[in-house]
Amino acid sequence: MNINKERVEELRNLLAEPKKIVVVGHTNPDGDAIGSSLALAEVLTARGHKVTCTLPNNYPYYLRWIPNSNDIIIYRNDDEHRTEKALDEADIIVCADMNALTRADALGEAVAKNTTAKRVLIDHHLYPAEGFDIMFSHPESSSTAFLMYTIIVALYGKEAITQTVATQLYVGIMTDTGNFAFSNLTPELFEAVAVLSASGIDIPQIYNNVYNSFTEGRARLFGYTINRKMKTLLGGRVAYMSLTEEEMRRFWFQQGDNEGFVNYPLSIKKMKMSAMFTAQNGFIRVSLRSRGDVDVDTFARRYFNGGGHKNAAGGKSFVSMEETIEHYINSVHEYHEEGLV
Repeated sequence: MNINKERVEELRNLLAEPKKIVVVGHTNPDGDAIGSSLALAEVLTARGHKVTCTLPNNYPYYLRWIPNSNDIIIYRNDDEHRTEKALDEADIIVCADMNALTRADALGEAVAKNTTAKRVLIDHHLYPAEGFDIMFSHPESSSTAFLMYTIIVALYGKEAITQTVATQLYVGIMTDTGNFAFSNLTPELFEAVAVLSASGIDIPQIYNNVYNSFTEGRARLFGYTINRKMKTLLGGRVAYMSLTEEEMRRFWFQQGDNEGFVNYPLSIKKMKMSAMFTAQNGFIRVSLRSRGDVDVDTFARRYFNGGGHKNAAGGKSFVSMEETIEHYINSVHEYHEEGLV
C-alpha cells in the first residue's frame, strides 16, 4: 500500500518534539479501532509523547485482554472529565478508524471544541470528512490497523514493532479481515503480518482470546437468532435478522454478543447480502454484509443514512423494528429491480 510520503514527512515534523496527543476512536469500538489506537499510543509514548486514548463507549468483553486496553478512557463513563481535560490540552488529536467526528457521537462534539490542535485522520472508510490537517484515508486498506502499521514503519522503521505493538495491530487486522477471509488481502498485508509474527506474538492465543472467549448466553442467542429470526428474500439470495432489547435480555446479553451474527447467512452458498437489525438505546442499529459485487455501502447510504465499505456497512433507523424491516424489504426489492442485488 502506497501512502503519501509528503504527509508522512508532515506527520514526522509534527512529532519531532514531545507533544500532548489524544487518540480518538468511533462509537461501538471494534478490534480495529482499539488495536490501531493502542498501537499508535504505544509507539508515540515510547518516543516521549504524552498520549491519551479515548473511546465514546465501552467495548466488548472479549477485547479487554488487549495490552494497555485498561488505559483507555471511556467518555460515556468519564465522571472525572479526564477526556475533556486531555482534549483541552491537546496539541494533536488523532482520529483512528473513523472517517468523521460524527462517528464518535458526543465525543466527536467534544473534539470539535478544540480548534487549535492539529487534527490527523488515519482511516480506511470511504468518504472522509474535511477539516483534518493531515489525512491518511485509504479505503483500499483491509483495516486501519494495517494502515497504522504502514505509517509506523514509515516513521520509525520495523524496529518500532515491539511484541506489544504487534499484538495490538494483529487484533485489528485479524478482526477486520474476518481472520483473513474478506477482500483487500494483498501481498503487502501478509508481509506486514510476517513482521508482526516475527516479534514473537502468539497468533493461536490471540485468535482464542477473541473468538473462543464468548459466554454461554452468546452461544444460545446465536442459535436463537439463526433458527428463529433469520428470514430470506429473493429466493434465498438476501437474508435479514432482528433482535429486540427484550430478546437480548432473555439471553443475558453483553455488549458485543451479537458481533459477527450478520456474517453467518453469507456462508449459505447462494446468499449475496445479509442484514442484522438490533434495537439499541432508542434506535435500530443496522449492520449489512455482502459478497462479490453487491455494494452495501451504497445501499446503506441510500436507505439507512449510513455507509462503510463495499461489502461491509452500517446505518441507523429511528422508526420501529417492524417499520425498519418493512423499509429494508422494500429497499431490497428496489435494489434488485435496478440489478444491484
